[in-house]
Amino acid sequence: MINIINTDKAPAAIGPYVQAINLGNMLFVSGQIPLDPITGEMPSCVKEQAKQSLANVKAIITTAGYQVNNIVKATIFLADMNDFTSVNAVYEAFFIENNAPFPARSCVQVARIPKDAKVEIEVIAAK
Repeated sequence: MINIINTDKAPAAIGPYVQAINLGNMLFVSGQIPLDPITGEMPSCVKEQAKQSLANVKAIITTAGYQVNNIVKATIFLADMNDFTSVNAVYEAFFIENNAPFPARSCVQVARIPKDAKVEIEVIAAK
């Protein structure tokens, strides 16, 4: 059974997609840009953007009944690969703070991210 996941604790989709799809034992979370779900604002610092994107991911997976330690794959999209070290530090801290193992991961530079964000993060979680 396919269940659509939606929470107001993460930004609403800004296009024709949903925040996540839950297949019961697998959760596919759409790419999360660093919009604050309450204010709609985006921090300018790439580290703060990474923190907000990960907070949005966590809000969605929690709503679906998953935890950070259920994340098995992450994909990070960067507007500038020079931000890799900064984002990597935030990413590492996120998993350590949540007592979760590091998942498999890809990180790529892209030409542009919606709303000119510096980072976007998507994940797959499994139970």
